[in-house]
Amino acid sequence: MRRAAQVSPELVQGIWLTLLLAVLAAGGRVLVPVAVQQVVDGALLADGGPDLPRVWRLLAAAAVGLLVAGACTTAVNGRLIRRAEAGLRTLRVAAFDHVHRLSVLTQGTERRGALVSRVTSDVDTISLFVQWGGLMLLVSVLQVTVATVLMAVYSWQLTLVVWCTFVPLAVVLHRVQPRVNRRYTRVRERYGAMLAAVSEAVVGAETIRAYGVADRTERTLDARIEDTRAAQVRAQNLVATVFSSGTLVATGVLAVVVVVGTVLAARGDLTVGALLAFLFLVQLFTQPVQMATEILSELQNAVAGWRRVLGVLETEVDVPEPTDDEVLPTSTGPGRVELRGVSYGYPGGPTVLHGVDLDVAPGSSVAVVGTTGSGKTTIARLVARFVDPREGQVLLDGVDVRRLRDADLRRRVVLVPQEGYLFDGTLAQNVADGLRLAADAPDGTAPGPDDPRVVQVLEELGLGPWVAGLPAGVHTPVGQRGEAMSAGERQLVALARAHAADADVLVLDEATSAVDPATEVAIARALARLTAGRTTVTIAHRLSTAEGADQVVVVDAGRVVEHGPHARLVAAGGRYAALHAAWVAQTR
Repeated sequence: MRRAAQVSPELVQGIWLTLLLAVLAAGGRVLVPVAVQQVVDGALLADGGPDLPRVWRLLAAAAVGLLVAGACTTAVNGRLIRRAEAGLRTLRVAAFDHVHRLSVLTQGTERRGALVSRVTSDVDTISLFVQWGGLMLLVSVLQVTVATVLMAVYSWQLTLVVWCTFVPLAVVLHRVQPRVNRRYTRVRERYGAMLAAVSEAVVGAETIRAYGVADRTERTLDARIEDTRAAQVRAQNLVATVFSSGTLVATGVLAVVVVVGTVLAARGDLTVGALLAFLFLVQLFTQPVQMATEILSELQNAVAGWRRVLGVLETEVDVPEPTDDEVLPTSTGPGRVELRGVSYGYPGGPTVLHGVDLDVAPGSSVAVVGTTGSGKTTIARLVARFVDPREGQVLLDGVDVRRLRDADLRRRVVLVPQEGYLFDGTLAQNVADGLRLAADAPDGTAPGPDDPRVVQVLEELGLGPWVAGLPAGVHTPVGQRGEAMSAGERQLVALARAHAADADVLVLDEATSAVDPATEVAIARALARLTAGRTTVTIAHRLSTAEGADQVVVVDAGRVVEHGPHARLVAAGGRYAALHAAWVAQTR
C-alpha cells in the first residue's frame, strides 16, 4: 500500500485535515453516551429533584454537537471520494501507459482479458474499498479509541473486562488476515481468467460458429465462471466465520458488562448514569469491531487488486525509452536501415535469429522472404523496435534505434501489419490518426477527421473512386476492429493511415494476402504510390512482391542465406530459386 501511495500520491494528499475531521466525527458519536450520563446523574437524579431546564440545555448541546459531527462525517466522506477518484485515475493512467510501453511479446505472455481486468475491475475493487471501507476503517479506529478513553473515565474495571473479552478475537483476526489475503488474491486471479475467456469467446464468435465448437467454448466459460464462484465462496466463507465470531463476542461482552456493571453500581462504585453511558459506549466499541471483519474482507480484496495492478507497473519494460543522456537526434528523409550482427531469441525460447546483417539503402525496397518460422516477422519487429536484439544493433541512419525517443522513431518508421487494424469510428478518423502522428500531436488536439488532408491522402493513393462509392464517403463507419469493412478495404484504410503519417521508413507485412483480385490491384497501386521515395522493408509471402523489390533477402532458420536482386538470385539456382520455382508452379 506504501507503493500504491507512491504511484497515486493523490490518495494521501491532505490526509491530516481528513484525519482531524474524522476525529471530530468520531467525537460526535460519543456525545449521546455523555449526554445520557449527564442527564441521568446531573439532572433527573439530582439532589433537589429533576432539573428540566438543565435537561433541555444538555439535549440542545448534544444536538448541536451531533450536527457538527454529521457535517464532519460528510466532509470526510467527500474528501476521501475525491482523493480516491483522483488517485485511482492516476493509477489507471499509469497502468494503461505502462501496458503500452511493454513489448508485444510481454503483452502476449498474459491473456488480453486478464490484462484488461487489471486496469478495470481490479482498480474498481480498490475504488470500492477506498470510498467505503477506507472511510469506515478511519472512523472506526477513531471511534474505538475515543470510546475506550471514555469507558476508562467511567469505569476502568469494566473497560478491562471489555478489552480482555476482545483480545482473543483480535488475535484470531491477526492470524486469519494472511489466509483472507491469499483467498482474495485467488479471487482476483480467477476473475481475470474468467474475463479473458469471455473476451476470447466474444471476439472469436465467428470462428466458434464456423467450426461448431460452441459446446467446447461453453464448457470453458462454465469452468472459468465456476472457478470464480468457488474462489469467491471460499473467501466469503472464511470472512463469514470470523464475522459470526465477532457478533458472538459482541453479544457476550454486552451481557458481561450488564452483570458486572450492576454489581459495581450496587456497591456504589458506579452511578446509574455512568452505567447507562457505559452500555452505549460498549455499543460504539463493538460496532466497529463487528464491522472489522467486513472491512477486512474489502481491504484484502482491494490489496489483492492493488497487488495485481502494481504487478503490471513493476513489470520490466524490455524495450525501454532512452534517458535524456542517451538520446541522440534523428534526421529526416528516406532512411538507411542496417542490422549489424543481430541475434534474437524470444523470452524463454531458443535463439531464432543468428548474426543477421542487413543494409537497406535510403529510398530502396527490400523484400524479406523465407519459409514459415524462418525469422521474417522477427526482422520486421526489430526494425520497428517492437523488440530489441539480444546481440548486435539495429541502426537508422547510423543511429542505434535504442538511442532514439519512441515518439521520434514512430514518426520515422511505420509498420503496416498483414491485417489492418482499425479503431471504431469513421474512415476519416482512422486516416487522421496518421496525420496526428506526422504532426506530433498524439493527444488528438489536431488535426481531426474533417481536415482536408484526409481526402488529399486518399486521392494521392488513387483511392478517391473507392471512397466515393462508400455509403457516407470518408465518414463511413468502419465498425469495431474495422469489421464493417472487408479485409481488403481495411487494408486500404491502413495504407492510407500509413501514408498520412508520412514516415521515412515503411515496414510492410505482405499487404496483398487473402484479398480478392480486384482489391489486390487497388492495394498494389496504393502500395506503389505509398512506397515511392521511401525506404521499404517488406515481409513477402507472395514472391510477386519480391520480383518488384530492389533487393531480396532470403532468411532460412534465422540466418540470411542469400541476398541480391531477384533476377540474379533466380539465376544463381540457390535457395531463392527453389522457392521461386515452387511458387511459380503453385500459381500455374
